[in-house]
Amino acid sequence: MDLKEFKEYVKTGEKIVGGSEVHQFMHDISEEASALCHQLNDSPHTAEEIRKLFFQITGDPEDETFAMFTPFYTEFGKNIHVGKNVFINAGCFFQDHGGIYIGDGSLIGHNTVIATLNHAMAPEDRKSLFPSPVKIGKNVWIGASCTILPGVTIGDGAIVAAGAVVSKDVEPNTIVGGVPAKFIKNIE
Repeated sequence: MDLKEFKEYVKTGEKIVGGSEVHQFMHDISEEASALCHQLNDSPHTAEEIRKLFFQITGDPEDETFAMFTPFYTEFGKNIHVGKNVFINAGCFFQDHGGIYIGDGSLIGHNTVIATLNHAMAPEDRKSLFPSPVKIGKNVWIGASCTILPGVTIGDGAIVAAGAVVSKDVEPNTIVGGVPAKFIKNIE
């Protein structure tokens, strides 16, 4: 299996059976991501060095409009996709196996967790996983310490209040907050 085949597979949302070839591929890439995250987080870096290491983790071409404060953590790295002028604040953790897509101009607050995998419910199959992408639109602001769960789409211009747990899609130009996140108001 190669990265392209893996990305095509996870787009289907089909189960990743624990111990399967797909699961082993995830594990192998995770080792590379772990080493690169350690390098990223082990000492101070310039903004340019952070950017270079981040795009080494993702495998996408470097974008000079991207900015991030470390530390940053990811289990996979190769399925994170960021638009122009994206900022990721310190302490974020991205579980990106299922795909994380962040639109132009979006801001991701401190300690945000974005998850794209769910485990099987049956105890005897609990090691199996179900991938589902997270899509964050353009000019979204995600406040500090939010958790975005698998399969969620956050519409353009939305705000997710600090501490929210987002388990359902967020409409464009709205504010949501709470646990679980609920509609607060429209942005005028």
